[in-house]
Amino acid sequence: MEIRDLTASDLDAVLDIRKRSFGLLAVADEENWRKMVTPGLPQGRYLGAFDGERLVATARLRPFTQWWHGRPQPMAGVAGVTVSPEDRGRGLGTAIMRAAVERSAALGDAVSVLFPATTPIYRSLGFEHAGAHYSATFPADALRAIVPSQQVKLRRMGPDDAAEVVSVLHRVHAAARSSGPMSWDEDVWRLWLGDKDDFLYLADDGYLVYRWDGPDMEVENLVAGSAETARALWSIVGSSSSIAKQVTAAVAPDDPVLWLLRERTKEPLKRDSWMFRVLDLAAAVQRRGYPAVVSGGAVVQVDDPLRAGNTGRWRLEFSGGSGSATALGPDSAEPAPLLGVNAFSALYAGIPTATLRRSGLMSGDERYDEVLDAVFAAKPYMLDRF
Repeated sequence: MEIRDLTASDLDAVLDIRKRSFGLLAVADEENWRKMVTPGLPQGRYLGAFDGERLVATARLRPFTQWWHGRPQPMAGVAGVTVSPEDRGRGLGTAIMRAAVERSAALGDAVSVLFPATTPIYRSLGFEHAGAHYSATFPADALRAIVPSQQVKLRRMGPDDAAEVVSVLHRVHAAARSSGPMSWDEDVWRLWLGDKDDFLYLADDGYLVYRWDGPDMEVENLVAGSAETARALWSIVGSSSSIAKQVTAAVAPDDPVLWLLRERTKEPLKRDSWMFRVLDLAAAVQRRGYPAVVSGGAVVQVDDPLRAGNTGRWRLEFSGGSGSATALGPDSAEPAPLLGVNAFSALYAGIPTATLRRSGLMSGDERYDEVLDAVFAAKPYMLDRF
């Protein structure tokens, strides 16, 4: 078996395996898929495993920006992991994912995320449950009761506003000290903003993407940096309540809309988990944001069977919202908690040390647990799936 970069001439074979793995694509969706994947081919972001001349497995590495405590960093979004049905059970999924992890790190990504179709294979490669994509269902008339407190300048937006959408995301997530949300690059946003079935509005500090979903409404993205903009955008969605009875919306676990509703008893909430992996420990710690009011240090012992450079004893230092990780070397005898890369990845994403210890993912010295909980505290979420 050979694993190599895919080229444009391989895309028909990729589509064949993709359809056998995930189902058929509409003609328009297939065209958009080709437009999205083609720019990443010369960058080495689409890998294929070949048995002779036959493509048998694939993995795609999507270039995203992800925020951690308000600080953005590049993130490898693993998608399109497929194995041809007749070749399953041969270890090809593990092999292509090992190559994907190494390639992501080589491309400069210090962290990676995926939405799993199955968990064991990804856990065996260092990915761990971290956050979720949440969607809530509201009565449309409950959103109609959200009235703007003042006039907010809104306008319809389209493909030419891609750069402004990215700019809004950077400003809003930094100010909110968000953890987990991600953004496509401008080229992909330009494609998404060209969808004729979506309704798109832009404000100075927010934007809205929504559509009809049969007789009801679906909010794919609503990002707002102020109460006034949140009210203005949600009221647009609620204005359809004379027709729509329900609105399903992607939300944060503590989304402001949950406090804007006049009447709130039960809102059905769907949680779709994503998994997270630290690829380069030192770079990931340095690129993340932290609470500026927390200063301190800790020593951790990490084991990463797949990426040896992460294995060892590390001194972590945090001050002024920034952090660093320094390798201590094999002669260090400082007491330290013991974490596999799965546990360190979950800790990085805000999973408490008590949870990690009670699930058997973390053991050893407990003296740094409170510091680690304070600096890595987060409620990670995403408003988008990929």
